[in-house]
Amino acid sequence: MKQTDQGYIIDGITIAPGVVETIISLAAAEVPGVAGVGSADTISSIFAAFNAGKAVPTNGINVQIAEDETVTIDIDIRASYGNRLVDIADAVRNAIADALSGQIGVEVAEVNVHIDALSFEE
Repeated sequence: MKQTDQGYIIDGITIAPGVVETIISLAAAEVPGVAGVGSADTISSIFAAFNAGKAVPTNGINVQIAEDETVTIDIDIRASYGNRLVDIADAVRNAIADALSGQIGVEVAEVNVHIDALSFEE
């Protein structure tokens, strides 16, 4: 995977950055215990975004590509109170790596999960 001004190039196909970030956001949001994706000051729930018909939140997601074409992901999430945070972070790492590998065929070197806030909603 290489990055250009137009997006990410993978096996001769250009994929817009928003597409990659959406895959990451959806994978993280499906993990039990994740209440939202994005930085704490602008975070929104993935379910609220779907219900409102808006785009999937992709703020708080950073993709970096190494020279060996592996990717490192930094993602900010909000966790549901009462869940073990270490388990949520591990599940988010695995979900993102699986989604990127399965959907666009890239190797994920690292996923750094930043838990910026807790949700006390049920």
